[in-house]
Amino acid sequence: VFLLACKVVLLGPVWCRLLPGPGAAPSPVQLLSVIILTFNEEAHIERCIHSLLPVTDQIFIVDSGSTDRTVALAEALGAVVVRNSWVTYAQQFNFGIQHTPFRTSWLMRMDADEYLMPELATEIAQRLPALSDEVTGVYVKRRVMFMNRWIRHGGYYPTWLLRLWRMGVGTCEQTWMDEHITLAQGRTVQFEHDLVDHNLNNLTWWTQKHNQYAIREVIDLLNIRYNFGENETVKPNLWGTQEQRKRYLKVRYASAPLFTRPVVYFLYRYVLKGGFLDGTKGFIWHFLQGLWYRFLVDAKVYEVFHRAGRDKQAILRFFK
Repeated sequence: VFLLACKVVLLGPVWCRLLPGPGAAPSPVQLLSVIILTFNEEAHIERCIHSLLPVTDQIFIVDSGSTDRTVALAEALGAVVVRNSWVTYAQQFNFGIQHTPFRTSWLMRMDADEYLMPELATEIAQRLPALSDEVTGVYVKRRVMFMNRWIRHGGYYPTWLLRLWRMGVGTCEQTWMDEHITLAQGRTVQFEHDLVDHNLNNLTWWTQKHNQYAIREVIDLLNIRYNFGENETVKPNLWGTQEQRKRYLKVRYASAPLFTRPVVYFLYRYVLKGGFLDGTKGFIWHFLQGLWYRFLVDAKVYEVFHRAGRDKQAILRFFK
């Protein structure tokens, strides 16, 4: 009896948080839960969770082996954390969808280095409960910050992302890069306000991360040509949604000549799309992300052909 009483005292607040009272209308806290993937995100995780608390306290974190204080900081703020070995972003995120301990009506995808603007938090709290049943997904705008500067130009704002969807309707497509949430049914709406992508790490971290990204990008580009069997569910369409349009342009980019396409892409972003208006920090961003990174990808594609040739099976063996 004593042990049972202790469990009631200790777990009672958790049960009260997860279960609505009799006849209670769903509040945003009961309506929405959030999935975040982490690996050594102690610089960001508290900021991210604090921005979410106005709309939910049901936060599920899938950690891939952090060695810093990420897990402790997240758990101190009430998040549920599990560990799962990393394979790809898509597999890790689908693990989160399948194993979330919360059974809310809506799910949300967040990265640890992102946070909600207060205006978006208010909009979610007010609009989400009022959406009709046929609405199964919500797009929000992402605002990229680099060296504390908002990157407004070069085609980087607004970037519309499907970040909220009804439980059981959305999954993350199985690709190596540029994964999108896809819906099995229903229609989508757009919310007005922004979430912010603002990574606080230094340029050394940024370039090392993009060197790893480049390997995945190589596989993704070669998959367009060789069809390695990746499960892409977003169909290329120049006149479709933003992710369909991006997928269409990526297919066209994949067929363009090596080493020419990154230069053309950078000039398009920096000159035609006004990236030069983002100042010195913007120049660093557009040069590194729009030219250096994509030139590195092309160099790695060239290396694959140099080492493995152009036979599909030989390329697969090279990557394995």
